[in-house]
Amino acid sequence: MAMGKDLGDLLVERGILTPDQLTEARQAMQSAKGTDIGRIVVDLGYTNERKVAETRAGLLGLDYVDLSGGRKPQPDAIKAIPEALARRHTILPLAKSPTGIMVAVADPNDIQAIDDLRMHTRGMMIKMVLSASGDIEDAIDKAYSNGIGPTPVSAPLDGAAGAPATTDMGTEGTASKDLMGLIGSELEGYKSREAQMETTSDADELVNEAPIVRVANTIIQQAILQGSSDIHVEAERKGVRVRYRIDGVLQEVMNLPRYLQPPLISRYKIMSDMNIAERRIPQDGRIAISFQNKDYDLRVSCLPTMFGEKIVMRILDKSSVLIGLNKLGFYADNQATLEELIVQPNGMILSTGPTGSGKTTTQYSVLNKINSVEKNIITIEDPVEYQLPGINQVQVHRKAGLTFASALRSFLRQDPDIIMVGEIRDLETAEIAIEASLTGHLVLSTLHTNDAASAVTRLVDMGVEPYLVSATLIGVLAQRLARRICTKCRTGYEVEAHELRRFGYRPENENDKVTLYRGEGCEACSGRGFKGRMGIYEMMVINDEIADLMVRRAPLSEIREAARANGMSLLREDGLRKVLEGLTTPDEVMRVVFTAGH
Repeated sequence: MAMGKDLGDLLVERGILTPDQLTEARQAMQSAKGTDIGRIVVDLGYTNERKVAETRAGLLGLDYVDLSGGRKPQPDAIKAIPEALARRHTILPLAKSPTGIMVAVADPNDIQAIDDLRMHTRGMMIKMVLSASGDIEDAIDKAYSNGIGPTPVSAPLDGAAGAPATTDMGTEGTASKDLMGLIGSELEGYKSREAQMETTSDADELVNEAPIVRVANTIIQQAILQGSSDIHVEAERKGVRVRYRIDGVLQEVMNLPRYLQPPLISRYKIMSDMNIAERRIPQDGRIAISFQNKDYDLRVSCLPTMFGEKIVMRILDKSSVLIGLNKLGFYADNQATLEELIVQPNGMILSTGPTGSGKTTTQYSVLNKINSVEKNIITIEDPVEYQLPGINQVQVHRKAGLTFASALRSFLRQDPDIIMVGEIRDLETAEIAIEASLTGHLVLSTLHTNDAASAVTRLVDMGVEPYLVSATLIGVLAQRLARRICTKCRTGYEVEAHELRRFGYRPENENDKVTLYRGEGCEACSGRGFKGRMGIYEMMVINDEIADLMVRRAPLSEIREAARANGMSLLREDGLRKVLEGLTTPDEVMRVVFTAGH
């Protein structure tokens, strides 16, 4: 506390703080135990990190280096310190001599950082200079992205179970090609304990040791860096397999020793606030983290399997749902049609597609588009994946009797303008949603169907009367997610035009050539040839003809043809358009769009 008091007094003496500001900062410090006074005054907005770091340097008799001025570290210094270590402790190697190394640090009292530096430099003299932590992080991004140092990995995610862990690590780095290399040193401490790990009690005792914490955190960090949507940690007979779902495709990234399975699973269960003593039944939990200035929710599921428990973590990026309809892959005509539908005062709009086709992101983007002070928007979801400001979101709780249907009944007494139902799963939910749209509300929901026209027959199959469907349904959006070709390594090639006939392409001449594109694989896309995903869409607007076909229980084929006559492009046609524009590949469209009979 003395150090904090002296720093505060010096900030006042230098005119950086007023006495009143220092008093308020010290009051805030009492409720934020363990937080440095310098961090408090920056968080309160009284000054910036640079002024605090410069003042602290004078207090401690250290040199201050302003990294914002463009000072570049020596390449030899960067090569001497692994990026994982630099990011973990927020340190930047600046200069190296045969006997010593100069490093910029944000926290000169970080004993662990100094010990790790001495270990990696084999006992060299460490000269510390102070810099602002944000400047150090920016400098790390620049220094190691130039190919001088090792492949990036971020600092560990520290935090209590279930609580947000806060790190501020700058912009996204290049994903590791060898994840095992990043955590290999962390496993050394366990090799001598392998025999002890055979019992459950030993595993529980070791779960909070630093190495297993860093292993668990590194797996999460690298998944985020590589743009993964899911992490699978799976127990096998002789090891632990870790897989990431990247752009919709599962990829194995590493195999860990078998003895790590119990403490690693227990660590994730602690982080997600599960019962680590219960290993016989499935459990669910959540982990909230802040990483690289972004907030993430990890939805965690634990499942007992033959060789031990399996953990699956769904990574939810809270900022991804606020990117806007214009960035989801809509062409102008489909987007204009959707925007026209969502401003209707009543009716029902459905999003359809299999699990993982981006329906939730589209629904949230729509809600964000139409959200305003004048509208009362209520959602019922299972679970609430993203929290949207200004929108009343309700989580399904079946054990307490809160289901889609029961919540919808209550919604109608809440004076809503717009209601979003996470999914229509049964007749009761469908009927109440239809009732809501008939009584002057706009209802948004999702269905699991292969295409837009099938949504009509799905509702009828549930038991909804066709005349009710025709009276309320105003539009159906079917969608899939296809991988984008990496723009860094995209190359063109020619194919015979007739090879695209399966997508509905009709060339003027069978011998015509068509230029298509594919990704060769590069560092930016980790050799996959794809980076990111986009939507492929089928927008069906209900007109009088289609409504009449619904009432008459017309075959699905007739409804589809009527929709096409009304301007609807099929999923494969939208996919073909994106293939011809070089956004994705024919094989990718085949993978996500084509099903038996279509």
